[in-house]
Amino acid sequence: MLNKYLIVGLGNPGRDYRNNRHNAGFMLLDRIVARNKLLAFTKRQGQALVTSGQLFENPIVLAKPQTYMNLSGAAVGALVRFYDLTLEHLMVCVDDIDLPLGTIRLRPSGGSAGQNGMKSIIQHLGTEDFPRLRIGIGRPPGVKSAANYVLKDFKGEDLETINVVLDRAAEAVEVFVKEGLEKAMNRFNSSQNNE
Repeated sequence: MLNKYLIVGLGNPGRDYRNNRHNAGFMLLDRIVARNKLLAFTKRQGQALVTSGQLFENPIVLAKPQTYMNLSGAAVGALVRFYDLTLEHLMVCVDDIDLPLGTIRLRPSGGSAGQNGMKSIIQHLGTEDFPRLRIGIGRPPGVKSAANYVLKDFKGEDLETINVVLDRAAEAVEVFVKEGLEKAMNRFNSSQNNE
């Protein structure tokens, strides 16, 4: 029997936020759609924009919560219940200020690391035990506040770096769906991320 997968990218809705560091999760879903010739995000389901299709013959739903980052859990919890998913087939893709730009990390579970979208999802699911892919966006230079930094666009060399990282992260999600989380972790959690 084929498994249905739900891939959630976190971000903030609206044109003003499109290229923000905080929207790396949304950017990743757009990259997955482009790489796999899936339909665009035109359908609304509950509090999320979704698209669906097949990836390596597995049914897949990609979702962008439209609740704004800090309330992402409401949308994710509703989708998990609607699709009656086991959490091992959920992947939450999120920016991470504690990882250097150019780095991705996959984990089977864990805390929020202070990321408010992840806090909300953990609260709504009632567990920390679900796979996640963290996309490093790096820390702000100097004394700039983290809250302001994550709402700034990727520019210049940072934009070039994130474009390379998004392809690598999309490939990691594809391996997760095709071969499982452990294989994806073994391939993508290595030091190669910093090359």
